[in-house]
Amino acid sequence: MNARKTIPGRRVFVIDTNVLMHDPTAIFRFDEHDVFLPMVVLEELDAGKKGVSEVARNVRQVSRFLDDLMKTATKEQIDSGLELPSGHSGVGADAARSGRLFFQTRPLPVLLPDTLPGNKPDNSILGTAIALQKEHPDRTVTLVSKDINLRIKASILGIHAEDYYNDKVLDDVNLLYAGTSQLAADFWEHHSKDMESWQEDGRTFYRVTGPSISTWYANQCLWSDAEDGVEASVHRVDGDTAVIELVNDFRNPRHTVWGINARNREQNFALNLLMDPDVDFVTLVGQAGSGKTLLTLAAGLAQTLEENRYREIIMTRVTVPVGEDIGFLPGTEEEKMTPWMGALMDNLEVLTKSEEGGDWGRAATNDLLRNRIKIRSLNFMRGRTFLNKYIIIDEAQNLTAKQMKTLITRAGPGTKVICLGNIAQIDTPYLTETTSGLTYVVDRFKNWAHSGHVTLLRGERSRLADHANDVL
Repeated sequence: MNARKTIPGRRVFVIDTNVLMHDPTAIFRFDEHDVFLPMVVLEELDAGKKGVSEVARNVRQVSRFLDDLMKTATKEQIDSGLELPSGHSGVGADAARSGRLFFQTRPLPVLLPDTLPGNKPDNSILGTAIALQKEHPDRTVTLVSKDINLRIKASILGIHAEDYYNDKVLDDVNLLYAGTSQLAADFWEHHSKDMESWQEDGRTFYRVTGPSISTWYANQCLWSDAEDGVEASVHRVDGDTAVIELVNDFRNPRHTVWGINARNREQNFALNLLMDPDVDFVTLVGQAGSGKTLLTLAAGLAQTLEENRYREIIMTRVTVPVGEDIGFLPGTEEEKMTPWMGALMDNLEVLTKSEEGGDWGRAATNDLLRNRIKIRSLNFMRGRTFLNKYIIIDEAQNLTAKQMKTLITRAGPGTKVICLGNIAQIDTPYLTETTSGLTYVVDRFKNWAHSGHVTLLRGERSRLADHANDVL
């Protein structure tokens, strides 16, 4: 890195390999600041390029970006830094106020303490950052890494280290859209002056106008603690005017979905979204035992077997083990996925527990369900198109934003996609509550008229499970 070619005030970001493996566009995300790639990072990228995993695909994309930048560059240009496009996730964008990309083109002095011996890649990156800091005392050198332990070691050595924040959907998970909103106690007093109401196809609608309505989203669920106990969903929003619709009460024993009733307000809102043919995409977030899978399966069976709205139910999930991996599984795709689908089997047992018809009746029901419920692996989703299917993506909090996009874009005409997950239980390395693909789609879809979201707040599994969630 040539100090004579740099601009004072610009920061220098030393990028760790895992950042590029996580987001191949990371080198374009640092605005007017400079990016430095140590040689060991290029070595690690080369070692990780083989395979069909998401990480390997990201590595190959990084290599293509670097190749595009270097196609016409001379050795002198590489030494003085390649100009980076600014404000875009790819090559060829407007380069105003752009930073530069520097490679390690010469050996740098090793200034690591004796407490960090050996030739570990992490230690090489630390040594590079320290050497840059010594060469350019007038500039801030920052090590960017997803590896917590590397950031700790960097801080101990006096190197400024940061996590990679550009992939964060929100600054705080508490800001995540909940999908429900409580109406103020005086809401109707301030919004009933020009209110209109009508009925259409057995559904009750209200048109209300007021200042607070501009913050609503389509299919947002509304409720109040007033005597009327109104529960409604937003049908349409236009500026400070909205059309809201009273929701069905699935807590009423006479109004069941495949024999299932809602047990609380949030479950009732979830069933309304799941049963609404105008809502193509639903996300349900909640703690273990809040009923996400049971409600989704019940709504899917009702619409697939009773209403014939969908041809079949497809269920998939990320195969991330909680403990040690059990290794190779024999059989077909569906047989390999069966151990991961314990939640599906448990909930189907609840939904088919009817005593009518005895053992023969239950066997016939199970055969019918096996023909209409398909278990599929995420590994074989790319390139497919699903027509008139009811797709359930379980444990969606373990998906990246890119994986989530790959799955949702498989939906063809007449298909409904439901994403279930608990963002407090993420098992995928380098994913957090604010960078999970589930958080990403909840935030990105909240403005779309054909999507809905509900955060389930209460566990309904058992008093033991509820107490464990509270005290453990």
